[in-house]
Amino acid sequence: MRRLNLALATLAAGIALATPAFAYRPFDGTDGDVADVGEFELEMGPAQFLSTPEGHYIVAPATVLNLGVARGLELVIDFKDFLGLQPVVGQPRMRILDTDVFLKSVLRRGTLQGETGVSIALEAGPLLPEIGGTKGFGAQANLITSYRWAPLSLHLNTSAALTRDHQLDGFVGLILEGPHDWATRSTSSGTTRRTPRWPERSGRCATAWHWTRPSATARSPATTPSKCALD
Repeated sequence: MRRLNLALATLAAGIALATPAFAYRPFDGTDGDVADVGEFELEMGPAQFLSTPEGHYIVAPATVLNLGVARGLELVIDFKDFLGLQPVVGQPRMRILDTDVFLKSVLRRGTLQGETGVSIALEAGPLLPEIGGTKGFGAQANLITSYRWAPLSLHLNTSAALTRDHQLDGFVGLILEGPHDWATRSTSSGTTRRTPRWPERSGRCATAWHWTRPSATARSPATTPSKCALD
């Protein structure tokens, strides 16, 4: 109970202190920008139902922690909580998967930073052993190219990885975002992924509700994304 209370208190503190931010992480990708120095962002995706050959799960939430550590440089920690809906032999009911720690750096300042041309960022780092999942280490690098027009923003993600079970993995994803200045805008994405075992194509769509704290600047919107998926 003491650990649970501590976890809830930590989560509440994180939500209270987090700077509002637009969250792309319900998708398999991100945008070509980073948090400002000293700025902490908490991103939490909606609950999802996952069906696999080994069982059925609720994924809630997908969590991403972002911290601006230097100009144009961001520390990213993310993970997903998996709750099994029925017992699976040899598998704990609750698992924390997709655990990783990345550094994300802006390689070229562009329209996302209020300048001209494309914004380019690189996000790379280790894939950590999962709690209740694969115990090995891996690595991943993702090159993000973004461009913003008045009615539309595009974010192209091109990623390559060595998985925790030492398989090569890669995906290409494109996120389309509506007008950046709108209080409510739609965001959708499509991805294609290929591993030695199977190819995968998927689509994502979401609607984000944005609000700004009275003391926040116009550059600091927050979102509660909802998601639908075709996998």
